[in-house]
Amino acid sequence: MASTNSNRPNIVFILSDDQGAWAMNCAGTPELRTPNLDRLAATGIRFENFFCASPVCSPARASILTGQIPSQHGVQDFLRAGSGVDVEGDGKTIEYLKGRTTYTELLAENGYDVALSGKWHIGDSATPQAGFAYWNVHATGAGNYYNAPMFTDGQQYSADGYFSDVITDNAIEYLDGQKDSDKPFSMNVHYTAPHAPWGREQHPSDVYSDYFDNCKFESVLWDAIHPNHLLKEGSSGSVGATPEERHALLTGYFAAITAMDENIGRLIDWLEANDLRENTLIIFTADNGMSMGHHGIWGKGNGTYPANMYDTAVKVPTLMSRPGHVPQGEVEHNLLSHYDLMPTILDYLGLDVLSPEVEESLPGSSFAPLLRGQAFDDNLSVVVLDEYGPTRMIRTRSLKYIHRYPDGPHEFYDLANDPNEVTNAIDDRAFGSIIRGMRGQLQKWFDRYAEPERDGSKQAVKGRGQIDVVGGEAEAFAQDLTFMRDL
Repeated sequence: MASTNSNRPNIVFILSDDQGAWAMNCAGTPELRTPNLDRLAATGIRFENFFCASPVCSPARASILTGQIPSQHGVQDFLRAGSGVDVEGDGKTIEYLKGRTTYTELLAENGYDVALSGKWHIGDSATPQAGFAYWNVHATGAGNYYNAPMFTDGQQYSADGYFSDVITDNAIEYLDGQKDSDKPFSMNVHYTAPHAPWGREQHPSDVYSDYFDNCKFESVLWDAIHPNHLLKEGSSGSVGATPEERHALLTGYFAAITAMDENIGRLIDWLEANDLRENTLIIFTADNGMSMGHHGIWGKGNGTYPANMYDTAVKVPTLMSRPGHVPQGEVEHNLLSHYDLMPTILDYLGLDVLSPEVEESLPGSSFAPLLRGQAFDDNLSVVVLDEYGPTRMIRTRSLKYIHRYPDGPHEFYDLANDPNEVTNAIDDRAFGSIIRGMRGQLQKWFDRYAEPERDGSKQAVKGRGQIDVVGGEAEAFAQDLTFMRDL
């Protein structure tokens, strides 16, 4: 039954969509019910300082799979075109990761049965790629939680049921098919939750009504609307400008997370019922963070223009669990990133399979020793970096510098004394030498890893979507900015 060889563990990689690092009960939001995420934290490691490679969906997902940053793989904004579905008036198909090595492809080449159920959103949705033998995916990447459009076996169909349930049903059906195989599996379960929409009709009525009637959302920060807040998809309806709007949106957001959590519990239960829990590494993370009123933003990095790099946008919830192998009930404070996942997964599985060229291109480092309960070299996690087009960030445990090309505005935060990033200290002379040092370190790092033809600092990324490959025949990035302040 699948792999019971402790040297060839299975993997279940669970990815949520637009979930802030704060948005788990075990992460300090007591009003939010996440018993199964808490269960993973209790039986594994919760990472307190884990960061996405870019605070928006498609680039972050591409970085998870390739171990490269957006200025390498070229996916630098959420994808509005290329899925093969006519959502932007062209219906074109683009394989944005074509020619890039993914960790899932390497697993497939080394004896793993690799599967994807749920959200893809990195271009062509009809064609299995990146080593995935099982392919049952959302056709575009976001939308209603009922009757979601999907692709499998090259055919589009409409999902029957609540989408988090559908994704889990498909994943379990795949896992059931592995019972007679002795091959290890790598099952990617990519939810669209808790991405908008958050209306009452979108989520299970009992969960929604319970939050709506009984939760005051006192544990969620709420600030005045950010002056650079962008209009959301042509409507301000997804911005909590009033107490009533805020209450409704947080109700839907919390309901989506709790309903997803119930499905995560179903996956854990399946592994336990089939005696595979201790030989399966469960990884849970989100593609990017999310502000739900924090800093006056209802969105992620592209909730504002210029893009923001607040911790609520760039930090992601991350849990890893394998009882009997991974330390249990620990909280890890090292700074780590999605670009560390590819080398970590390969290292943990004992696969020394990267070509010298690919290995040289990877900015991340393996933290597999942490998963084995071994000592970890802190020098590997002194800083973490992030990018969203011409906006770049370098962060230490206590300091953050944000640089915007070509000429600002820049930001600097003294996180030790200002953990909520309230005061931009960029003009504080006391930090002058520190800021210059971090600026130089940031520039050197991106000079080392960015591919010149895909360098995000030179691209017109406005946070409104990518519509072609960088360097393609068409303009790569949408430019339709509309600010709430202009209404």
